[in-house]
Amino acid sequence: MKQPKVNFYNMAWRWHFYAGLFVAPFMVMLALTGTIYLFKPQLDSLMYSSLFNVPAGHHTVPADDLLTRVKAAYPQGQVSQYLPPVNTQRSAQFVVLDAGKELNVFVDPYHGDILGEQDAKKNLQAIARAIHGELMIGTVGDRLIELAAGWGIVLVVSGVFLWWPRGQAAGILWPRLNSRGRVLWRDLHAVTGFWGASLLLVMLLSGMTWTGFWGKQYAEVWNTFPAAMWDDVPKSDVEARSLNTATRQTVPWAMENTPMPMSGGHAEHMGHDAASAGPAAPTIRLQDVQNIATQRKVEAGYSITLPTSATGVFTIAVFADDPRNDATLHVDQYTGNVLADVRFEHYGTVARATEIGAMLHEGKMFGVLNQIIVLLICLMILLSAVSGVVIWWKRRPQGKFGVPPLRHDLPKWKTAMVIMFALAVAFPLVGASLVVVWLLDRVLLSRFTRQTEPTSSSS
Repeated sequence: MKQPKVNFYNMAWRWHFYAGLFVAPFMVMLALTGTIYLFKPQLDSLMYSSLFNVPAGHHTVPADDLLTRVKAAYPQGQVSQYLPPVNTQRSAQFVVLDAGKELNVFVDPYHGDILGEQDAKKNLQAIARAIHGELMIGTVGDRLIELAAGWGIVLVVSGVFLWWPRGQAAGILWPRLNSRGRVLWRDLHAVTGFWGASLLLVMLLSGMTWTGFWGKQYAEVWNTFPAAMWDDVPKSDVEARSLNTATRQTVPWAMENTPMPMSGGHAEHMGHDAASAGPAAPTIRLQDVQNIATQRKVEAGYSITLPTSATGVFTIAVFADDPRNDATLHVDQYTGNVLADVRFEHYGTVARATEIGAMLHEGKMFGVLNQIIVLLICLMILLSAVSGVVIWWKRRPQGKFGVPPLRHDLPKWKTAMVIMFALAVAFPLVGASLVVVWLLDRVLLSRFTRQTEPTSSSS
């Protein structure tokens, strides 16, 4: 009799179980917070209408007059950013650091009246974004999110192998809705995962580019600009990523690892260290910077970040819904010279693909349709996570953990190990955690499973 061909089903099932056990809570959290942030434009207009919306007028107040009024209202505050109105029916916005708080201050651009303020870190969308990106606990949270996303990729790869059609379509390509109990939950899990695998991979990989460890390494390898772009301007040791935070996106991903130029006209008369230590004292007006953005056809929705030191620069930046309209300009605070003007056409191939992936991820690339597609993906993630937990709960032995048994006749050091090794190399945090899980599995869980095998066999 011909021996059956050895496969890796049991091993894939085991690793799928481990990945799902860790990833499921994170996937639910990411899907929920992602859905909230996905509809930020609609929610902002609905929840904060009195702050965002104004009647259209005929003449706008100059930016410097608006700035003066904001400074008068917050005498102890420091204005860090100005966001001109996106259209004729939207307010202007200033970001003010005041008494340890970061505030979004909204101003009527036609009359100069202050409409109100919003805590920049404690409104619904900012909280959702901060949880989504770093669990609101900084670097540790960022690493956990990265780890979960990496294990999510393991989950997708192992899941596709487990549910790949093997001469059977029902329960794989479509659910058997006439079934009940565990079979129906299993079909919902399998079909959702099968059809959503490629979309989930796109979401996971595009999200990974923003992480602090893998994303930073990825950017350093793949996101480069010609050195000549920065040859004619004095450069600081600060990177543009310093303008981005967990709750606020200022510059596009492609610009994060580029150097911030210095306002060199002033630095020429002073030592570098002395110049950097002094406070900002711009000799050009904020309105001048806004005029530069208009003259250079920067898309509406841009922000102007104010300099914080004597060598700092004004930064005009738009993280556009369509990445082809991305723009980042650095302006000398004394001369008004544009020290750098970087657009989408200056990005490398990988950076362009990454920016497009990020906008697809956030549901901004092609309007409401993109939002609906991402919403469906989030719903698929929730259904897949919940159904996976239900399947495990229903199949686990009474009072046992339910770790899938590992057959000892599997060729452990062949195809399965090659796949896992490739994932470990591609995603170092996943690789490190794989070693930890393998040790736990070897020392504790396998021993526990062997002890329950006689019981399972006898039943």
